[in-house]
This record gives sequence, structure tokens and C-alpha cells, in this order.
Amino acid sequence: MAGRRQFDEQHTLGRILDVFWHQGYGATSMQDLATATGVQRGSLYNAYQDKESLFLRVFEDYADAFIADAGTALDQPDVRRALEDFFDFTINSMTRGTPPRGCLSTKTATDTQADAEPIRAAIRRMLDRLEDTMTERLSRPDAAGRLTVPPAEAARVLITMTRGTVVIERVYQDPERLRATARSMITMLLAGHREPATT
Repeated sequence: MAGRRQFDEQHTLGRILDVFWHQGYGATSMQDLATATGVQRGSLYNAYQDKESLFLRVFEDYADAFIADAGTALDQPDVRRALEDFFDFTINSMTRGTPPRGCLSTKTATDTQADAEPIRAAIRRMLDRLEDTMTERLSRPDAAGRLTVPPAEAARVLITMTRGTVVIERVYQDPERLRATARSMITMLLAGHREPATT
């Protein structure tokens, strides 16, 4: 049938995501993707136009899944447990695989060959969504009065920290070090009690 893709699209996109995740955007060629998926390079071009378009397609799926899983990790009745579970999730995600695959969004953000505006915009959207998810969790009643800064500020600090965690993981390759650092940050953010505003 004309226009029908002669390959399993979900399987193909999953393999393509794996290649980008492990090799990085700049180091990946269309031939690498064709080899990994078993789909001819011409068929990939016909279906997805070019490497950038293909990356944006799989990154959207990756971002949706990551945000959903982060939200699940944060959905604990106690805010400290929620934050600890969130960092466990992010650390497990970046340390999975042999060698560890790292963080796709951070790897791409620091890739000099991935500086096209559509790619950078996709990364910003993901981080903004992640920050919004964190802000919503920190705005729940169980966090009231426990944060040393307002929820939106705490969320930005925590999401920024996840980006630095990726770099430290590459240097030390020690997940327990990362978890200990995350617990310290959580303690600092939950140590205070804000006095009610006076009029």
C-alpha cells in the first residue's frame, strides 16, 4: 500500500532512541540508525526527513515518559520521601546500561553538534515541564512550612541539581555518592520553617 511504512515503527523508534542515548546526537549518523534498526537509510529519510527530525520525534516520546515517571516518583504522601524517590529515579535512569547511558537531555544540551534551535527548544520544554511537576508537588500541604524557599524556587534548584548530578556521575561513577548529595540538598531545602507574612 502506497505510503505505508514497511517496518515496525514503535520498535524502530525505540532502537533509534537507544542509539541517540548511548552515542549522543552529534556522534550518531543516519547510517548508524539504519544499521541499529535494520531499516534502510532511504526508508528512514522518507519516513522522518532527516536526523534532526528523527531525533525530535524520539525525544518527544522520551520526554513524555520521563515526566510521567518523575511524577510517579514524586507522588508520595511525605515530601521528603517524594524527593528521595525522585532522585532515586533520576539516578537509576542515568546509570542504567553498560556503560551507563547517562542523561539524554543533558548529553544533548552539551553536544556542540546539537545546537539547532528546535533541539534546544525541545530540551527547554522538557525541563520546564519537569520544573512544573516539581513545583506542583512542593506546593502540596505536606510541604507547607517545611521549605526554606518558595516551591517554585526550590523546584528550580532541584531540577538544576539533576543536571549537575549527570556530570558528577560521569566523573565518579558512584550512585551512592549521588544519593548522599541529593539527601543533603533535600535536608537543606526542608530544614527551615517560613514565618507567616506580616501586614
